[in-house]
Amino acid sequence: MSSYKDKKVITIGIVHELTGISERKIRYYEQRELIFPDRTKNGTRKYSFSDVERLTEIADMREEGVQTYEIKKDMKNKKKYKDVREDMLRGQLNAHFRMRK
Repeated sequence: MSSYKDKKVITIGIVHELTGISERKIRYYEQRELIFPDRTKNGTRKYSFSDVERLTEIADMREEGVQTYEIKKDMKNKKKYKDVREDMLRGQLNAHFRMRK
């Protein structure tokens, strides 16, 4: 079950109000594959609270002069690390509970 933070329910206008990031920049970050909103049947973008957090991180990094390709590379590395960590934990749990049988 996913967290409420991952539900895509926020429109781009609300994201703009929450973050101060222009709708144009939000769309640009989507084009650069830094953010992945869902789309309704009418084409309306829908964002999650996790997306809002990611957008503020992206905006902060851009203000520090980090290029979008560097941000994308960093996001991929974080995902790889998270995936490896989850696999390790899952393996440890499986090994622990199999030994107890």
